Amino acid sequence: MSLLSIKKLSKSFGGLIAVNNLSLDIQPGELVGLIGPNGAGKTTVFNILTGVYPPSSGEIWFQEHSLVGLKPYQITQKGIARTFQNIRLFDNLTVLDNVRIALHSHSAYRVTSSFIRSASFKKGENSMRRKAMEILKIFKLDDKYDEIARNLPYGEQRRLEISRALAAQPRLLLLDEPAAGMNPQETQELMELIRWVRNAFSLTVLLIEHDMSLVMGVCERIYVLDYGMLIAQGSPQEIKSHPRVIEAYLGEEVATVAEDQQH
Repeated sequence: MSLLSIKKLSKSFGGLIAVNNLSLDIQPGELVGLIGPNGAGKTTVFNILTGVYPPSSGEIWFQEHSLVGLKPYQITQKGIARTFQNIRLFDNLTVLDNVRIALHSHSAYRVTSSFIRSASFKKGENSMRRKAMEILKIFKLDDKYDEIARNLPYGEQRRLEISRALAAQPRLLLLDEPAAGMNPQETQELMELIRWVRNAFSLTVLLIEHDMSLVMGVCERIYVLDYGMLIAQGSPQEIKSHPRVIEAYLGEEVATVAEDQQH
């Protein structure tokens, strides 16, 4: 049974069709790529999945529950978390507080407890601090817990954003161009981190990425969009050699990746 099932999903902005009759299924535990040129509709799909945009038509089922009409916080509580192409941290807060904020989506105490500083509030806050530090340690950020987020190097800000997403305890993790701005060494480390996170946290991962070496190296299946329409799907090997994919927009880049991985 699919963890995520999208059926005939479309989204229009005035006369522009950003997503056109898209259907896809993702099984529990899969690591799946969603690729395509700029303007293909990839981030729009993520924004619909997380409740930022309502779909113009179509269905979205997650763990057999419809996501259509839900608010972003409700979708997060159901088990979907995301990162963004442009890093969106709480720049003026500490590394620790960035993760603690995400943990609050699953806090057990009531809002009124925070005002009166009840015993349950203090217990909950101490528990969240411990959990946040455990997550930061996994991503080798625990020694920087009290630094202001904006002062971190770019690669560490990326790791912090993934840390914060995982703090929401998702079943499905959406990564929007996680390698953007990274050098080849950082991209290789990120590839290994994504694999490890998927296995260690028993997650399903759907990622958008332009770096074909990362996509081909880490994804088990790939969906390809062009002008909002699905034009191909399959394994990395199938996508590399798909005539329409190569002709449409990937061209020499896919051919080069395929050649490099044969040597």
